[in-house]
This record gives sequence, structure tokens and C-alpha cells, in this order.
Amino acid sequence: MKKKTITCHDINNKEFEIDVDKLNFRPSVYGLLVEDNKILLSKQWDGYDFPGGGVNLDETVEEALKREFIEETGLEIEVGEVVHVETSFFYRNSKKGEDKYWNCNLMYFLVKRISGELSADGADEAEREYIDMPEWVDIGDLDGIKFYNAINSPKLIKRITKK
Repeated sequence: MKKKTITCHDINNKEFEIDVDKLNFRPSVYGLLVEDNKILLSKQWDGYDFPGGGVNLDETVEEALKREFIEETGLEIEVGEVVHVETSFFYRNSKKGEDKYWNCNLMYFLVKRISGELSADGADEAEREYIDMPEWVDIGDLDGIKFYNAINSPKLIKRITKK
């Protein structure tokens, strides 16, 4: 019997065919924080993503998003409504040479700032390989921004801000 395969993509959207049995399940949550016609983005490599990441087994979706936001931005948030859900089959090779293939359920929420100061000091050891200080980006400047995620980020931001 032939093994079932699926198409995975890497951070540069290069596609790979892999055996389904190599996939790890990873629900992930991301927050969209908009203030004064700007969106807060997590600076990663030479581009951006929304603050967020994987949900741990012992967390609710809301707890994970609050934790990830503090780690990547230094800000405490209130979790609002879901604005987008999508699946991404993703490949990442770590510096340790470990190939990881993910079935990521991506959930995007509106969030509101409660308190805190911008910082990337809470990033874990693996994140420190690629993460930098979060930045406020003007919503009018999105078309020139490089995003490291599987969705059409400018389209989502424009939809939630009606720009």
C-alpha cells in the first residue's frame, strides 16, 4: 500500500512532498493589535509575523495567546474575537538539524492592550535565533512588508481595519 503524502511549505514557501506520518499536530494562535492606524508585528529575520505561536497541551487557546504575546512583545492583552482560521502544512529545519513537519491550525484573534512596555526579552531560546523587538507598522505601509506566515497578512489586516 502506498503511503499518503501531503504538500508542506517552508518559511520561503518552497514546497515539499512528505509522508503524512511525519506530521506533528500544532494548534497555533496569533494576535492582531491595532492602535492609532498601526499594527503591532513581531520582527522575525528580515520580515514580520503576528505575535503568537503554539498552544501547549496544558493551555487554553486564550492562555496560550496571552503567554505568547507577553513573550514576544512584553504586553499583557485581552483576547477578543476570532477573525481568521486556516490550516498550514509547514516544514522547519532547526539549527540542530532536526526536521519538523507540522499540521498547524492557525487561529487569529483581535486583541486589546491591557498593560506593559514593548520588549522581546521574554522570547525563549529557540525564538532568540530569529526574533527581534516588536514594531508598530503603519497600516498604509503593508504592501512593502515581508511576512513570514502562511496567510495573506496585508489582506487580513485591511479587512479587520476596513482600509
